[in-house]
Amino acid sequence: MTPKKIYFASDFHLGAPNYNKSRERELVLIKWMDQIKNDADEIYLIGDLFDFWFEYKYTIPKVPIRFLGKLTELIDKGIKIHVFTGNHDMWMNEYLEKELGLRIIREPIFAIINDKKFHIGHGDGLGPGDKKYKLIKKIFANKLCQWLFARIHPNLGFEIAYVWSKKSREKESEGNNEFLGETKEWLIQYCNQILKKEHIDFFVFGHRHLPIEHSLNDHSLYVNLGDWIEHFTYAVFDGRKLDLKKFN
Repeated sequence: MTPKKIYFASDFHLGAPNYNKSRERELVLIKWMDQIKNDADEIYLIGDLFDFWFEYKYTIPKVPIRFLGKLTELIDKGIKIHVFTGNHDMWMNEYLEKELGLRIIREPIFAIINDKKFHIGHGDGLGPGDKKYKLIKKIFANKLCQWLFARIHPNLGFEIAYVWSKKSREKESEGNNEFLGETKEWLIQYCNQILKKEHIDFFVFGHRHLPIEHSLNDHSLYVNLGDWIEHFTYAVFDGRKLDLKKFN
């Protein structure tokens, strides 16, 4: 029997930049999920699955329904799916957990997988700098702010959110087309700070939108998953090693 594998992917931004482009990426994403479903034991989807997400009491966004259906199919097949909230979809509450049966994770986690120690998270707000975003994130995560936003009619609320999301995505894309070096990549700086306290075999993050494999030392690897807007990249762990791959 082929050993089961663990898959990691992030930054689908479904819904952006428009319906047609999002649908094209959704269909590619579903083909990837069909390809991995026979040997996947667990799948970690590490944030920004949607370009915007908010759960009103009785309303959710019009989302790519085929993608949600495929998640349900895989979960019903016995595959564990863990979904991290990203900076674009941090307002996930209980809907997807209840309806689909997946696990929502809101903060970076440490996990032992086949005797290897992982540190996994979306990546936003980690490391030095970017104090403005860190303040904005605290505001967005505030329960009172979420309650106030929920008082806005969905038609207006979603319109405001999509404008904000577009500006945020454009800002995030600045400088994302090349590796900046260990001293300037803030997630690598964050990883190195963690390594001063404890050993981690694999750091896995998203948010950066650039596929990166970088050895932090002889025993620790940093992987950024890239995105499914330009790169269509993901990582797979076979029980021994973690590889970054591209889906064609």
